[in-house]
Amino acid sequence: MGRLERIAAEQDRAAGRGLSRRGFLSAAAGSALLFGFAREANAAQLYPMGAPLPPTEFEPTIWCSVAPDGIVNVNIIRAEMGQHIGTALARIIADEMEADWDKVKITYVDTDPKWGLMVTGGSWSVWMTWDVFRQAGAAARTILVEEGARLLGSGVENCTARNGIVSDGKRSVSFGDIVAKAKPTRSFTPEQMKALPLKPASERRLIGKEVKALDIPSKTDGTAIYGIDAKIDGMVYGRPKMPPTRYGSKVISVDDSEAKKIRGYLRYVVLDDPSDTVPGWVVVLASSYPAAIRATDVLKVEWTPGKTAHVTEKDILDHGRQQIASHDGGTMVFDDHGVDEAFSHAHRVFEREYTCASVMHYQLEPTNAIAQLKDGIWEMHCGNQWQSLFLPVIAKSLGVPESKVKMMSYLLGGGFGRRLNGDYVVPAALASKAIGGKPVKLILTRSDDMMFDSIRSPSVQTVRVGLDEKNNIVGMQHHAAAGWPTQVMAAAFMQKGVDGKPYDQFAIAGADHWYSCGPVRVRALSNDLANDTFRPGWLRSVSSGWTPWAAEQFWDEIAHDLGKDPVDLRLSMLNGEGQDGRNRGEAPDSTGGALRQAAVLKRLAEKVDWGKPQPKDTGLGIATTFGQERGMPTWTAGAARVRVDRRTGVVTCEKIWLVLDAGTVVDPDGARAQTEGGALWGLSMALCEGSEIVDGVCKDRNLDTYTPLRIADVPEMDIEFVESTEKPMGLGEPGVTTIGAAIGNAIFNAVGIRLRHQPIRPADVLAALREKGSV
Repeated sequence: MGRLERIAAEQDRAAGRGLSRRGFLSAAAGSALLFGFAREANAAQLYPMGAPLPPTEFEPTIWCSVAPDGIVNVNIIRAEMGQHIGTALARIIADEMEADWDKVKITYVDTDPKWGLMVTGGSWSVWMTWDVFRQAGAAARTILVEEGARLLGSGVENCTARNGIVSDGKRSVSFGDIVAKAKPTRSFTPEQMKALPLKPASERRLIGKEVKALDIPSKTDGTAIYGIDAKIDGMVYGRPKMPPTRYGSKVISVDDSEAKKIRGYLRYVVLDDPSDTVPGWVVVLASSYPAAIRATDVLKVEWTPGKTAHVTEKDILDHGRQQIASHDGGTMVFDDHGVDEAFSHAHRVFEREYTCASVMHYQLEPTNAIAQLKDGIWEMHCGNQWQSLFLPVIAKSLGVPESKVKMMSYLLGGGFGRRLNGDYVVPAALASKAIGGKPVKLILTRSDDMMFDSIRSPSVQTVRVGLDEKNNIVGMQHHAAAGWPTQVMAAAFMQKGVDGKPYDQFAIAGADHWYSCGPVRVRALSNDLANDTFRPGWLRSVSSGWTPWAAEQFWDEIAHDLGKDPVDLRLSMLNGEGQDGRNRGEAPDSTGGALRQAAVLKRLAEKVDWGKPQPKDTGLGIATTFGQERGMPTWTAGAARVRVDRRTGVVTCEKIWLVLDAGTVVDPDGARAQTEGGALWGLSMALCEGSEIVDGVCKDRNLDTYTPLRIADVPEMDIEFVESTEKPMGLGEPGVTTIGAAIGNAIFNAVGIRLRHQPIRPADVLAALREKGSV
């Protein structure tokens, strides 16, 4: 069973368990625990700890309920980190059941086995939830119409649901009154739910329409609670003292004589972590966070560092180059019959290398967590993107069964993949255990967070094609070496290549393209030196931020070498063919295949007047990808117009265009916001953003040296979504994927220099211009 099938099966099992929704917001957890979320529009309800449970509700599935007052609650197992995922998912159920949107609220639930896989990443949320929530909405609508018909004394065939009301054309009854009077209890098995009729796209009234986001009021009036806002009576504060290396450091001695002079300092804890998540960490405990900060600064700890204490970024990239140069190792994602023969008989081979620097998350809310032992259960209060992954890790660190650990959900002040790694929860848990289970709130300062951020690994890629005597492409190879986050943190989620070996799909996605260019070999290599030096992380678009940087610049380089138009070259290969027909696509996720990617590229070329001359030192670059993953493609084409200052080397991006075919767009406003944010992150990584490994850790600790894109540098953006009724794909990350390559191609078209390392700094531009004699 493949990854997509495993995910679907897990969701089906969760949908069919039929367990009652737990009123988690009403479970008392200490009178001063700030917990719960305001949900709105007019129906927002905030249930404080210890408050009475809401009225008895009708729960056709675990995913939604209808109360006697007509309020429809939708349970959300995805993390909210600014992308309004609750609004997007709630409207799927609400549309299918014909709910009144003004009476819909959302509940972000904490961990429970009944929810199945709890993860928010990979642009999966809408795609993964679409079928389950439509079926859940259909189940609710079916029962409400049946019970409404009975109350009205009409036949079911004469009744319809619309906007929270069941009507037979003459009389009507509201959903709330149906629940209050009929008290329905019917439920469906997963098989029965799959058989229920679903509304055609033409009858949708919420999906794809402009509606009020359910979480805006609470986020603007201050009632929304983020992890860093949470408080529990009697809690103490903790801050970690970071060891010199991510792995292998051992504490030799601790001197807290200076720390004892800090008012509020309590003690330090040397962590003993059976999960090996935070080896060598020391946590300082204090009665206030300012005291914890000051005491940690003066605490003196002597360590024996791990083996990577002197590793540099260059060492990691050089190691990747050695891996690529060797014919052994790695996993074959594609390894078509005839690759070796095509290259051995090629008239010439065209080859280029591309590299990308380490990239940090730098989310607004620093990582934090509260841990406490309450009634025999370890509670972890934090914002997290992958509860199902880290709950067992926390249990292992504490030495207790998973059933004794719960992760309580809060809003996230930014995630971008950083909180897919829940390493920051483990030291809070261990510190709490050290003081008998009393509540500990651990907060990492910005510099702490940056020191051991789960960075996007530096990467090195080699791309080559074989050409015959007529300059026809006869075969292609793409080799990529980088740290593998899934291998390090979630090995069970790795896929298997055509050679049967496991590989991290998130360290190669984007190279497994939809172009028909003869036999293709795509090889993914795990850079073990990177894995040993830091904990590689998933960062918005992960490898789809670096593989198109190589592949989509490479196609431009080939086109210029052959004297062909770069757009025409791409379109000639996006023909839906390929070995074994793999580029044709497959329903329901990739229907249409490469022809849909060709369509967005054609539309983009029209929008930007491709081929039109540009002003001096100004260039237009273009690129196209399939978004995040081949198994759930968001067909994406992007263009950037840049101006290059030959005197300073500064590259200014003047405008970005994106055309995307993501299937059905559930939440138009959210889709546009996510795509804009992704595009700006892609621009930031292309021109501004990147760190460097020095002595085993990232050298940057704050925004004085780490320089993401600034507001003044935001270009004009033109974003267009192709109208479609196909299954919705992801939109959190595809905006990132084309921008870097489009920028690189635009710089070449502006001043004739090719930069193959990201980020492109002014000094790099000037050096290339001098080499070309064009300063």
